[in-house]
Amino acid sequence: QVQLVESGGGLVQAGNSLRLSCTASGRTFSSYAMGWFRQAPGKEREFVAAITWSSTRTSYADSVKGRFTISRDNAKITAYLQMNSLQPEDTAVYYCAASRLGNAIFTIANMYQYWGQGIQVTVSS
Repeated sequence: QVQLVESGGGLVQAGNSLRLSCTASGRTFSSYAMGWFRQAPGKEREFVAAITWSSTRTSYADSVKGRFTISRDNAKITAYLQMNSLQPEDTAVYYCAASRLGNAIFTIANMYQYWGQGIQVTVSS
């Protein structure tokens, strides 16, 4: 069992940056692939970024490519999402997720078995 807790969200102005953290419980974190998703009001949850257990592969949604960076520190059992050049359309609840298939990149939510509770990111114009 893995429990995930997000932190680092908040309110920022457009053009600024935030770094989200996702801290896991359990010693198996280092073997899990991690992903970030987001859900804006009235919209479906969408893929943002993913990373394999060894950080050898990453993937990004087109809408965030070049602005967001996913990373992880297995020693700290934490995954990160660095978000730069934030825009109002990035406003959403952000969720981190873990998949037991650690060497794969998944963009589909139902491939992840564990989820955090979500954290609000609001970008004002």
